[in-house]
Amino acid sequence: MLKKQFKLFLLALLFCSTSVYSTQYQTGDIIFHTSKSAQSLVIQKATHSPYSHMGMIVIKHEQAWVLEAIQPVKYTPLRQWINRGVNKAYIVKRYQTELTAEQQHKLIKQAETYLNKPYDVYFEWNDDAIYCSEIVWKAYQYALGLELAPLEKLQSFDLTDRSVKALMHQRYGQHIPLQETVIAPSAIFNSKKLKTVDSVAGLN
Repeated sequence: MLKKQFKLFLLALLFCSTSVYSTQYQTGDIIFHTSKSAQSLVIQKATHSPYSHMGMIVIKHEQAWVLEAIQPVKYTPLRQWINRGVNKAYIVKRYQTELTAEQQHKLIKQAETYLNKPYDVYFEWNDDAIYCSEIVWKAYQYALGLELAPLEKLQSFDLTDRSVKALMHQRYGQHIPLQETVIAPSAIFNSKKLKTVDSVAGLN
């Protein structure tokens, strides 16, 4: 009996947590954290930013999800996404002007065209594979005509650190595509077109 009550208690906590997120956040909100992935530290060093991963929040059936480009592109429950980050710290940002329900629907429709695509370890600008900041940038640009941040070239990043050089050599050999068009999580994070709506420093 106690075991059953405990399970019901956990389910209630999960429901309440999900409900809070779904009312606080809106479809189209953008969430950032420091990933624990193998390439996270390299991204941080190359972009001079702690935010190495990001995704777009989508509210479906009163639950909050993160549509993200990992392997493969998929929906991840928000709490699960938060738990994957370093110290469970994260920041949520929102476009400066309120998105209409129609705009939110267009965003979802565009972003979902990338579902199940592989993660792009080469950071190429085509749609054969896609990475985390690319999917959010393209969803806003292609669905709504909104440029979250200016595009950059791979050579604009700091590629001088030993770990960055090692990863570049591992993936590209001697032919690093310095002129490849890219968009980093840091560029979107620093965009003046976004405002911060939530920030959690982290839980140990």
